[in-house]
Amino acid sequence: MDLVRSASLVPIKKKPRLVHVSSTLHRHEIKFEGIVLYLLERKMGTSRRNFLMELGRKRGFRIENELRDSVTHVVAENNSGDEVLEWLQTARRIQANTYQILDISWFTECMGAGHPIEIQRRHQLQVQEDFSAACNPPVSSSCVHLSPYACQRRTPLQDVNRIFTEILEEGQCCRVLEVLNSERYKAFKAFTSIFGVGLKTAEKWFRMGLRTLEDIKYKKDLKLTTMQKHGLLYYDDIADYVSKMEAEAVEHLMKNIIYKFVPDAIVTITGGFRRGKELGHDVDLLITCPRKGVEREILHNTINVLKNQGQLLFYDIYESTFDDTKRPSRRVDALDHYQKSFLILKLAKKEVKAEKRRDDGWKRLEDLRDWKAVRVDLVITPHEQYAFALLGWTGSPQFERDLRRYATQEKKMMLDNHALFDKTKNVFLKARSEEDIFAHLGLDYVLPEERNA
Repeated sequence: MDLVRSASLVPIKKKPRLVHVSSTLHRHEIKFEGIVLYLLERKMGTSRRNFLMELGRKRGFRIENELRDSVTHVVAENNSGDEVLEWLQTARRIQANTYQILDISWFTECMGAGHPIEIQRRHQLQVQEDFSAACNPPVSSSCVHLSPYACQRRTPLQDVNRIFTEILEEGQCCRVLEVLNSERYKAFKAFTSIFGVGLKTAEKWFRMGLRTLEDIKYKKDLKLTTMQKHGLLYYDDIADYVSKMEAEAVEHLMKNIIYKFVPDAIVTITGGFRRGKELGHDVDLLITCPRKGVEREILHNTINVLKNQGQLLFYDIYESTFDDTKRPSRRVDALDHYQKSFLILKLAKKEVKAEKRRDDGWKRLEDLRDWKAVRVDLVITPHEQYAFALLGWTGSPQFERDLRRYATQEKKMMLDNHALFDKTKNVFLKARSEEDIFAHLGLDYVLPEERNA
C-alpha cells in the first residue's frame, strides 16, 4: 500500500509538445502536424520573409529556415511555377522530395483563417507538364498559373487583402511602427513633400542636421532652387490632397484654353484619377493633336495664356529630348523624353480657411484668398506616340514596371512611354490605342481602374 501511495505521488510524464524556436528566440507550439513550410526568399525579400515566417510560427505552423527533407510545401511570391522549379533544381532537391509549390495567397489565407486551408487550383503555381506530377502530386495537373506580373492581374482600388495589413494579434506591426516613428523617416517624409525635393536632397539636408520644415524655412544659408522656394511658399496647399472635383476643374480650364487655338487637340487626365481615385497630390494632363507637328506649340501658348490671366504661380518647361532612332529604354523605371511643364496653378475655390495646422506641427496663417495652389503636370506627345504615353502616365508605377518586365522577359520586346520594339523582328510596333499595345504583347486588356497594383 505504501508503495502504491508513494508511486501516486510521482508526477506522470506528459508527452512533450513539439515547439519551434524562431529567429526571435520565442517558442511557439506547432499545432499542425504533417505540414512543413518553406518560404522562398527569391523576389520576396529577407525582411518580408522573416516577418511572414514569424507570423506563421505564431499561428502554429512549422516553418523551416532552410529547404530540408521534411519540407512538404514551398511557398513563393511573385514567382512562376517554372521559376520555382528552376530554383529547386539548382538546390538539387527536386529528386529528393516532392513538394506542393504554392503561391503566397495560400499562405496569407491560412494566416487569416488561423489554420491550413484546402489547396485549390488557384493556389498552385503552374509548371511544365513533365514536372507537374513530381512537384504537385496530390492535385490535378491542370494547374492555374498565378502570374508574377501585375499586368496580368486585375487590381481594383478596393484592397481585398486589407485584413493582412493588421495581421498581428495586437493589430499592428512593431517593425513598421519603429520605422514610421524614426527621426529619419519623419524628416525624409517632410522634406520630400516639398515640391522639387527628392531623396538625394532629403538625404543631404538630413546629414546637415536638419529635421523639420521649420529648420528648412529658417536656415538662411540654405540654397534652394526656385522650384523648392515655391514649394515651401505654397506648402500647405500643395501638401494637401487634390480632390477629383478639383482635378476635373483643372482639366476643364486647360481644355478651354487649348481648344481656342487647337480645336482638335486631345486633353486627357491621367495618373490616379484615371484609375478611379477620388484624391491625389497633383493633376497630370496628357496633350496631343492628330495633325502632325501642331502639338509642338501647345505648351508655350498655354503657359502664356495662364500667365496673362494671372493663374500661374510657378512653371518650369522641359523641351523634348526624344530621339526616334533609339530603341525603348531597357530600364523598367526609365523616365520619358516628352516636352512637359511642371507648374503650380492658382485654382479658384469656394471655401477659404483662415488658419491651418498640419500634423508635422508647422502652423502658419494663410492670407484670406479665394484660390488654392495646385500642382499640375502638362505633358505633350506626338499623336503617333500618344497610346504609349497614355499607358505609361496612367500607372500605377508597379503595373507599368511589370508590364515592361513582361514585354522584355516573356515577349522579347522593349516597351517604354514612347514605343514598343520587337527585338526578334527588329521592328517598331505601331499602336493607336492602349488595346493595341496589350494585343501586341498577347495580354488581355486591363481597364485603367483595374491597374492599381
